[in-house]
Amino acid sequence: MFDIRILQQSREGVKAEGLTVIIDVFRAFTTACCFIERGAKRLIPLADAGKAYDLKQHNPDFFFAGERAGEKLPEADFGNSPSKAIELDLKGRTVVFTTSAGTQGFQAAVGASELVSGSFCNAGAIVRYIQKQNPDSVSLMCMGHRDIRPSDEDTLCAEYICRALNGERMSRVEIRARLRISPDAKKFFDSDIHWASEADFDFCTDVDRFDFILKYAIMDGLPELRPITVSC
Repeated sequence: MFDIRILQQSREGVKAEGLTVIIDVFRAFTTACCFIERGAKRLIPLADAGKAYDLKQHNPDFFFAGERAGEKLPEADFGNSPSKAIELDLKGRTVVFTTSAGTQGFQAAVGASELVSGSFCNAGAIVRYIQKQNPDSVSLMCMGHRDIRPSDEDTLCAEYICRALNGERMSRVEIRARLRISPDAKKFFDSDIHWASEADFDFCTDVDRFDFILKYAIMDGLPELRPITVSC
């Protein structure tokens, strides 16, 4: 049995121990999986938007994806939409990625022995990876709404992982039903909000779409998320 703790936002990052999953369902780590699926050779997650922009400036061939408060940064090539990201051609490209919540979590979890990103779209692979690694402790760090307050989707994803590690199942139908009525999902169904769509909601709740995890590492002085396939 794993020692599992659920943490909320960067403010609790100091409590993270062992194998730590940084969860951002709406939408950062769903979009990140799409970047890899679309052929990105390297994915660099940065908390600081200024550093991300500078990296792009020094490497014009890099693909710069960034958002704040949900909206694409003016200087970025792309925002944070999984339903649009899955249509990109990123074969062989390096993607620099900065977001309001998800990418903030890695630098906060200072006590973690290992870091991976988390979302529903690869939750099954995350569960299998934890089982194979068999760590003494697992921390599930929910980044929430803009790293300010808890959000229903990230907390539910943590619950899903906990239950799956204990041999319990939660269906996609149940997940979508619970989240569709969540205040945190309203943006996807509001026609006045141009940067979020119902297609994004569907993608973010498409449980186990991908069979790989994204593991955090430092390479040549820069963070990156590396895909590791974890088959059934």
